Amino acid sequence: MNNCVFVQIRCAPGTTYEVADAIALREIHSELFSTSGEYDLLLKLYVPEGADVGHYINENVACIPNVQRTLTTMTFRAF
Repeated sequence: MNNCVFVQIRCAPGTTYEVADAIALREIHSELFSTSGEYDLLLKLYVPEGADVGHYINENVACIPNVQRTLTTMTFRAF
């Protein structure tokens, strides 16, 4: 089963649409939202089973130009 994670993304000023387009082109997301507050984008994605979450985020999200910071929230099946 894939791990569902949410990644909040802070972009360099004026580059949110560029970053969102780059994420969309990678086709790794389930959902992608523009947000207000400390972070600019909220990304929902499923990390493939067996993949290291940290490496997956670094290799597919954090390396995108103009991504300044990410905050990853792991989810757990509680029920």
